[in-house]
Amino acid sequence: MSTTPKPLECLKGLKVLDLSQFEAGPSCTEALAWMGAEVVKVENPKLGDPGRAAVFGSPDKDSTYFLIFNANKKSITVDLKSAEGKKLVLDLAAKADVMVENFAPGAIERLGLGWDVVSKINPGLIYAQVKGFGEGSPYEQNLAFDMIAQACGGVMSISGMPDGPPIKPGATIGDTGTGMLLAISILSAYVEKQRTGKGQRLEVAMQDAMLHYIRIAFATQARTGVVAGRAGAKMLSGVTSPGGIYPCKPGGPNDWVYIYTSRGNEEHWKRLARVIGRPELADDPRFSTTAARAEREKEVDEIVGVWTRTQTKQDAMRLVGEAGIPAGAVLDTMELINDTTFDDRAIMQTMAHPKVGPFKMPAWPVRHDGQPAEVKPSPLLGASTADVLKGWLGKSEDEIAALKAGRIAG
Repeated sequence: MSTTPKPLECLKGLKVLDLSQFEAGPSCTEALAWMGAEVVKVENPKLGDPGRAAVFGSPDKDSTYFLIFNANKKSITVDLKSAEGKKLVLDLAAKADVMVENFAPGAIERLGLGWDVVSKINPGLIYAQVKGFGEGSPYEQNLAFDMIAQACGGVMSISGMPDGPPIKPGATIGDTGTGMLLAISILSAYVEKQRTGKGQRLEVAMQDAMLHYIRIAFATQARTGVVAGRAGAKMLSGVTSPGGIYPCKPGGPNDWVYIYTSRGNEEHWKRLARVIGRPELADDPRFSTTAARAEREKEVDEIVGVWTRTQTKQDAMRLVGEAGIPAGAVLDTMELINDTTFDDRAIMQTMAHPKVGPFKMPAWPVRHDGQPAEVKPSPLLGASTADVLKGWLGKSEDEIAALKAGRIAG
């Protein structure tokens, strides 16, 4: 199998006008860019996407936060508050297949670039929007970021220990998770457009998207009749014992291993009993069934924990996994970035950025015909203005120079 990254052409010819910023919108458009779409990021001439300076960015060097969500794109700068700048974006929208925005509620309409305006110029446009809260919600006008969506969308309520406060999961599913759902809908709308020639307006609220990711919690609530609670490292859908994270040596903050014995396969427990050196427990009536172990969950956890404390997390994962039992070491970000197998498989790739320098980042994880998508540098602010205005709108060099001189585009 080849692991040489290649530019994908799945969406070659698809023109995406990207007015989004920070993470939810950019993660969506970056996925389309990885698939081969021409994604043109429209930015403020002075500062660009606020994400360029977020999380310790500097005036002359984009933040790594920005690099992560804007690979493989182009950037143009346009003054959206000027009449000529607005006309330029409308002209670009007339040529686009997709337009994406995630401004604050009402902002895109105030700029004169709302669906009611743009759809008249380009009836085939797929107009995609990310908002914090859905149309008709009592919080429709509220601002939201990832953590707000996770709080209001139920994710925090089921995260944490049963006797502790709610916690925010580390993964930004409120932002990137919402962006991936929007990307799927954009592609679906594009397939329909090939059939009908018609565009459509897509809207996703970050709060609404979170409900999609906690469907098991709703299933659990329907089964039990009580609110879904916090289960810590246990399975929210019900007790599986053993099933959780267990401490390993030498006892560092991430020296843990997750071991899971399926309720649907009692062989898992029998195999685990042999691995941990307690084969007599396989047929012990106190532990031999799922129901029996559930009644003695704390005792089972202690039995397993006594063994895992004698193993490193890597050894525990290897020994348990080789026995045909699901197991996973708790790997931290440094361990993952230093694992060369990700480099060998091009799951991690190094972006050759002209100012930041080499920057290693997770790439698109799906292989196409056995090969991974190539990561190209995120764009410098306005670096593609001339290229896009010439390629999309047929502007001459003199016209582009005039736009730049007037600070309408840069």
